Amino acid sequence: MVSSAKQKLRAPVAPGDLVADRYRVVRVLASGGMGVVVEAVHEQLGSKVALKFLHEHVLEHDHAKARFLREAMLAAKMRTEHIARLFDVGTLESGAPYVVMELLEGQDAAAYAKSHAPLPIAEAVEIVAQACEAMVHAHAVAVIHRDLKPHNLFVSRRDNGTLLVKVLDFGVSKSLEVSADDAKEDLSLTDSTVTVGSPLYMAPEQMRASRDASRSSDIWSMGEI
Repeated sequence: MVSSAKQKLRAPVAPGDLVADRYRVVRVLASGGMGVVVEAVHEQLGSKVALKFLHEHVLEHDHAKARFLREAMLAAKMRTEHIARLFDVGTLESGAPYVVMELLEGQDAAAYAKSHAPLPIAEAVEIVAQACEAMVHAHAVAVIHRDLKPHNLFVSRRDNGTLLVKVLDFGVSKSLEVSADDAKEDLSLTDSTVTVGSPLYMAPEQMRASRDASRSSDIWSMGEI
């Protein structure tokens, strides 16, 4: 459910709109300070997807669009059931970028733990273990998440009813395999005066300088979770 405060941030599309001549917007799924996610249906295939956009005020910042598209590029590198699949990227007529992702049904781990309290130990272990599998894969392709927390772990179910956990939101992630130009851009986005991530789950070195986050920083965050 979208809170009244979040609803004040207008989505770049509305129910009924057709995006890229094929994605019919159904409803807003979630809205936050950075962006909005909507449910849509592919007009020809009938399949349901999620479209993610940045808010207009976020796009006013110089590097917002570049970071958003880089998130998509990094997500496309990761092929595991424990990370949300990315299908496509594009731009609206206004120039605002969007990404097309798989539509997930379920709850983030924070909401799931609250609604299923007391959470059985076996389920708690399974949720964290599957999140660890996602990060093993991400780290194998040199991607550091930098914002692991219960709200970024999504709990759903497979067709057979077993738990399926996916790690979400690689918006502040970084790649350890970058060109000199990309490395310079990352330094400009995460210099020593900027902290990215969620303090309750951040490793000490990441609190000092987000650009110094490493695989070990993600491991610390998983330990906090």
